[in-house]
Amino acid sequence: MPPLADSGKRVLARIIDMVLVGIVVWLLSWLFNTSEYDVDPDKVNTGRSFGQSLLAAVLYIAYDTVMISKTGQTLGKKLLGLRVANLEDGATPAMQTALTRAAVLWLPFAFCCACIWTAICGGWSFFDKPYRQGLHDKAAKTVVVSV
Repeated sequence: MPPLADSGKRVLARIIDMVLVGIVVWLLSWLFNTSEYDVDPDKVNTGRSFGQSLLAAVLYIAYDTVMISKTGQTLGKKLLGLRVANLEDGATPAMQTALTRAAVLWLPFAFCCACIWTAICGGWSFFDKPYRQGLHDKAAKTVVVSV
């Protein structure tokens, strides 16, 4: 198996992916009028807020699942020379494995505590021994390696 990826590179790849998908979420939210943010606190609409969160969860999970199951790489990982691999054999994860990994990472992120969950889930790789796995990697039995 290739060497394990540096945790700092993993974080940067995730930020790139979050920005890319976030732009799509913002555009679709604007198009379908599900924007969560309003400067007037008397006009907060929780239904629209939930709509944006649901849209974000679906898009992030779909993006991660499809990209990881095809090549083991999202665009951010490809730019930084990283790849997700099965812990057992180093192969590209199957669709079900990629879906599990994406759901553990993105469902809590989209519906609550985004910053806290991202720090815990992804930040776990900074302290995990010996495989540098985030919690989403542990759930899916995957690792991130350098290409």
